[in-house]
Amino acid sequence: MTNRSVRSEGASTRNATSEAAGRPHAGGAEELVPLDPDHPGFKDAVYRARRNAIAKLALEYRDGDPLPHAEYTEEEQGVWRTVWEHLAPLHERAACREWKESSAALALDRERVPQLAAVNEALQRGAGFRMLPVAGLVSGRMFLGMMGKGVFLSTQYMRHHSVPLYTPEPDVVHELVGHAASLFHPGIVKLSRRFGEAAWRVEEASLKRLEYLYWYTLEFGLVEEAGVRKAFGAGLLSSFGELGGFEANAEIRPLDCDEAASIPYDPTQYQKILFVSPSFERMVQDVSAWLERQ
Repeated sequence: MTNRSVRSEGASTRNATSEAAGRPHAGGAEELVPLDPDHPGFKDAVYRARRNAIAKLALEYRDGDPLPHAEYTEEEQGVWRTVWEHLAPLHERAACREWKESSAALALDRERVPQLAAVNEALQRGAGFRMLPVAGLVSGRMFLGMMGKGVFLSTQYMRHHSVPLYTPEPDVVHELVGHAASLFHPGIVKLSRRFGEAAWRVEEASLKRLEYLYWYTLEFGLVEEAGVRKAFGAGLLSSFGELGGFEANAEIRPLDCDEAASIPYDPTQYQKILFVSPSFERMVQDVSAWLERQ
């Protein structure tokens, strides 16, 4: 696993973990967001304590309060810089024009991890989205549904320093580099809100179809740009390994929303199937129309 590059395992798979919160870990202390045994930081007591402290900030936060400040260590700041050093050249080559314009408008600091409060100040100058902290994984209905209210639920913890180009779950790199950087674009904002509005009104079986389509579009979607396939999905754009090799490693199909909404995905490995639209505008139109029918 350590030789695999950045994996951003998709916001739509953030399943509820409230039943796991408060579980003691090997050190005996209460662990608010337990780690799987194959997590790179599982045996690192210092890292687990950091994760616990950052999770506590989110759990204690109440909407309307000042956003919690996560004091990142120099080691974590180094991970942030390393990720940007590797991703920035790939973005120039493989990201679609709309995402690059949106990312430039947000202008994330590439030397220091931005705080959510500062990111929100910038986002408010755009389409009015804001990011609120979450301790870890939440249900698909809650994650998608909050976007219908213009809120993106974001983790704040950093991936383990031993594998800076890999994460087995959504971390602050994925949230900011992948998602926040796209939320200046009106097309992404429109789709985010429509996914959220649909998530509140559909039954459980239909909710799973929403999650699948979200995965294959806003997480791992592609569009054609002057005959070249470009990425707009946050999972791809925050994943060094996957962004650099999707053409060779995945079967790429024309986007059919019904088909994409019927295919389960495996968040633990690179995607075997990706969907491409003939243009960014066509993608927004097609996905919006599909969501309105749900």
